[in-house]
Amino acid sequence: MTDMTASIHVLLVDDEPDLREPLAEYLARQGFRVSEAADAARARSLMIEQNPDIVLLDIMMPGEDGLSLCRHLTETKSLPVILLTAKGEAMDRIIGLEIGADDYVVKPFEPRELVARIRSVLRRVQKHPAEPEEDALYTFEGWLLDPLKHRLTDPEGTVVPISSAEFRLLRALLDHPRQVLDRDRLLDMVQGREAHLFDRAVDNQVSRLRRKIEMDSRDPKLIQTVWGGGYRLAADVKRVAAESS
Repeated sequence: MTDMTASIHVLLVDDEPDLREPLAEYLARQGFRVSEAADAARARSLMIEQNPDIVLLDIMMPGEDGLSLCRHLTETKSLPVILLTAKGEAMDRIIGLEIGADDYVVKPFEPRELVARIRSVLRRVQKHPAEPEEDALYTFEGWLLDPLKHRLTDPEGTVVPISSAEFRLLRALLDHPRQVLDRDRLLDMVQGREAHLFDRAVDNQVSRLRRKIEMDSRDPKLIQTVWGGGYRLAADVKRVAAESS
């Protein structure tokens, strides 16, 4: 158990107590702080009350299902999500990745594998302290991205909600302005692992991001498609100190 693990708050959402309760106990023994929810309604309440670091989310639940809740999270919060899926839910896994889930595990799974996935996802979404300009803001075409707060602001000063996957995609583009990034490279940056099996995942992330930052997402000027190559951010990017923004 590391200090980082001890500070991580996991929200486990699953309607099956026979799976949820032993898994919560195992995660607690590994040093995580764990909250449990048996349905999406309780999960929504806990997210407001407790502000967890990561959500483990079952797809098949009565009432609002996991995909609906995942869509809500990726549209409104910068919060990583790992889906818990059954073997027969391949299409749901693809949809989950497309709408912004960070990873998935297939039931039945080894709890140790899940712990490894949690740590892997958090490594991707957390800041890298060794980077000297980590607290510097990105500016492009009047837009402002704060990498520490995961906050995107439009040219009029309005904060635009952005999911954790959209944040990582935008940051990858901002770190390589005017460079062509192919789908495989973007998927490694944004989702990693087996996401490369689903080429539509990155296309859907790009489409979602375009709807937020383009004047007309059907005629994009900032995030350009390079046919046969991938995507390119067609803008100059500057890094500025937070206090000067």
